[in-house]
Amino acid sequence: MGSGLTQRAVAAGIVLALVVGATFVMLLYSMAGMRRSQLRAGHSTQVLVVANRLERRIMDMETGLRGYAFTGQERFLQPWQEAVAVYPKETGELQRLVADNPAQRARVHRIVTAGTSYIDHYTKPLVQAARRSPGAVTVATVAEGERRVDAIRADFTALVAAEQSLLEAQQRSSYEAARRAGAVGAVGLIASIALIAAYTAYLTRAVVAPVRRVAATAGRLAGGDLAARVPGRGVGEIGILQRSFNTMAATLARNREELAASRSRIVTAADQARRRIERDLHDGIQQRLVSLALEVRTAQTTLPEDRTELGEQLDRLADGLGEAVDELREISRGIHPAILSRAGLGPALKALARRSPVPVELDVNVPARLPEPVEVAAYYVVCEALANTAKHAQATVAKVRAEARNGVLHLEVRDDGAGGAAAGGGSGLVGVTDRVEALGGSMTITSPPARGTTLVVDLPVAGR
Repeated sequence: MGSGLTQRAVAAGIVLALVVGATFVMLLYSMAGMRRSQLRAGHSTQVLVVANRLERRIMDMETGLRGYAFTGQERFLQPWQEAVAVYPKETGELQRLVADNPAQRARVHRIVTAGTSYIDHYTKPLVQAARRSPGAVTVATVAEGERRVDAIRADFTALVAAEQSLLEAQQRSSYEAARRAGAVGAVGLIASIALIAAYTAYLTRAVVAPVRRVAATAGRLAGGDLAARVPGRGVGEIGILQRSFNTMAATLARNREELAASRSRIVTAADQARRRIERDLHDGIQQRLVSLALEVRTAQTTLPEDRTELGEQLDRLADGLGEAVDELREISRGIHPAILSRAGLGPALKALARRSPVPVELDVNVPARLPEPVEVAAYYVVCEALANTAKHAQATVAKVRAEARNGVLHLEVRDDGAGGAAAGGGSGLVGVTDRVEALGGSMTITSPPARGTTLVVDLPVAGR
C-alpha cells in the first residue's frame, strides 16, 4: 500500500465502504427473506380463512337439510341455498390459493370433488324427494349425509393442519430472518463504529497530533527560538512536512548565525576604523597643529616691540590653532573615546554624564574590565540614549545604571520626559540596536506618552 497518507486514507475508506456495503447487502437479503416469509404466512392465513369459510358452508348445508327434512319448512333451506350458490366461487378461490402446493392442491381437489358430489348426488335429490313426499326422508338418509359431511370435514381438517404447519414454519422463518437481520445490523454497526474509531485514532495520531506539534513549534520558531525542532518520524507526507520544517529551521538558524557573525564583523571593522581615524588624527593632524601653534608663539616672542599689529595677528593665529586643536580633540573623542580604551566603561560613562545637558544620576557596578566590543557597545548605547534625552525628551533628570552579573552586562537608561520614543523611523537607536544584536544581546524600549522613556539592554559578556 506504500507509506503515503493518501494511499492509507483510500485503503481505509475502501475497507469501511466494504464493511458498510456488506452489512447493508446482508440486511437487505435478510429483510427480503423476512418479507418472503411474511408473504407466505399471509398466503397461508388466506388459505385457512377460505377453508374455514368453505367448511362452514358445508356444515350450514348439512344443518339446513336436516331441519328441512324433519320439519318440511322452507326457511331451513335458506343456508343450503346460499351455500350452494357461492360454493363454486369459493372452491375456485381455494384452488387458486393452493395451486403452487401439490399436496394441498390434491387435498383441495378431494374436498371439491366430495363437496360437489355431496351437493349434486345427495342434497339436491334429498330436497326434491322431501318436496314430493314430506315424510319420505328416513334417519338412514340423514345419517348418509352426516357420513359424507364428516368425510369432507376430515379432509378440511387435514388441509387446515397442513396449512397451519406451513404457517408456523413461515412464522419461524420470518422470526429467524428478523433475528438474523438484527444480528447482522448489530455486527455491522459495531464493526463500522470500531473502524471509524480506529480510523479517527489513526488520523489523530498520524496527522492531527504531528500537525499540531509542527504548528506549536512554528509558533516558537516565529518567536525567535530557532533551535525548535519536531520529530521526523511521521508517516508519508507528514514525515516530509516534519523533515522540511526541520531543514527550514536549521537553515534559518544557520543564516542567523551567519548574519550575526557578519554584523559582528561589520561592527568590529567600524570600531577598528574609528580607532584608526582617532589615532591618525591624534598622531598626525593634531600634533601638526600643536607644533604650528608653538612655532607661532615662538615667532611672536621674537618680534620687535614696534610691531604690535603683527603681534596681535600672530596671537589671534595661535589662539585659532589652539581652538582647532580642541575641536579636533572633541571630534576624535566622538569617533572613539580615548578614556574608554584607557580606563574602561565606568570612567567613560562618568565622562558622558558630566557632558550631558540633562542632569544624570549614575549607578555603575562593573568591577572589572569587560571585552572591548561589549564596552564600546555599552558606551554608544548610553551616549545615544542621553543624546536623545537632551534633544527630544524635555526631561529634568536621567538615570543610568550599569551592572555586570552572571555573565551579562545589564544597562538601563531612563528619564522623566515626554515619552513616545521608538527605535525606528530613522532614529539613531537603529544603529545601536544593530550593534547590540550583533553581540547577541537584546534591547527593549518602553516609552508611554507623558510617562518617560526606559531603555533596557542586556549584553552577553561570557565567552567574548
